[in-house]
Amino acid sequence: MVKYNVNDFLALQPHFDRVLHKKQLLDEARPLTLYSLQKVKEQLFMEWTYNSNAMEGNTITLNETKLVLQDGMTVRGKSLREHFEVTNHHDAIAYLEQLVAPSYTLRERDILDIHQMVMQRNDREFAGRIRNAGVRITGANFVPPNALCVPDFLNELIGWTNTNPDELNALWLATVFHHHMVWIHPFFDGNGRTVRLVMNLLLMREGFPPAIILKNDRKKYYEALNQANGGQYSKLALLMLQALERSLDIYLSAVPGREDGYLPISQIVEEEKIPYGQEYVSLLARQGKIDAYKEGRNWYTTTAALREYVKGRRRRRATK
Repeated sequence: MVKYNVNDFLALQPHFDRVLHKKQLLDEARPLTLYSLQKVKEQLFMEWTYNSNAMEGNTITLNETKLVLQDGMTVRGKSLREHFEVTNHHDAIAYLEQLVAPSYTLRERDILDIHQMVMQRNDREFAGRIRNAGVRITGANFVPPNALCVPDFLNELIGWTNTNPDELNALWLATVFHHHMVWIHPFFDGNGRTVRLVMNLLLMREGFPPAIILKNDRKKYYEALNQANGGQYSKLALLMLQALERSLDIYLSAVPGREDGYLPISQIVEEEKIPYGQEYVSLLARQGKIDAYKEGRNWYTTTAALREYVKGRRRRRATK
């Protein structure tokens, strides 16, 4: 049942190597000051809750998410269900943090408990329970399996994830798990939020920060999942890489004395002597060919990253 094309991952190896290098830099900088660590975690976990809920149609904004969680306020014009989705997801992250450990082994019980947290105030009847009837997903190019098959498929996926027979690295393992759990669609509701939580549990046990897929990438995300249904993982793997690299950059920004000089691509192209236009550089960022991360709809990179790319192009041309 768990199928994928390893070539989709091999093509992205240079990008993954860059992510590993950033993780190494972060590991070497540990321990971060308690204040810095707490501020970064607050920021990331708030963004995680906001983006994952927004991906599923929740209209509470990032700033409103902060008001709900930090000040216990309610937002005028937003439904009670949307407020509960915010607090539910935040509780699920807190529970997940208790599970994170290098020796952690994925269990069905933990997946059900995380789902129970995600749905606890909105659907108590089915929170933490595998669906017992068929479902259809609007806009998807597949029909989830029959409910009678779900327990076996889920156990098979958990077993495959824990044994990792092809010895995939942590990110590729989490990417394949991510897609196949979406395909199984084990619950009536809350599947996406639960999948993204468990996927990050697999990453965080390896010492990575959470990979947060942004709401602005919602269309790309669902297109990537649809492509994975056809056996093509490259788009989903790239999204995961970009999400993970962005989180690493946020952590590295908190390292004392570190100054990376990330600026909007438009600013660097305008101010530096770079032989490429903004659209081309933005394309390089989207394809993961340069060190870059996304904030909102804007891409940020460094002058050093662009100059290194230009040098690499010149070297390749000289060897032809």
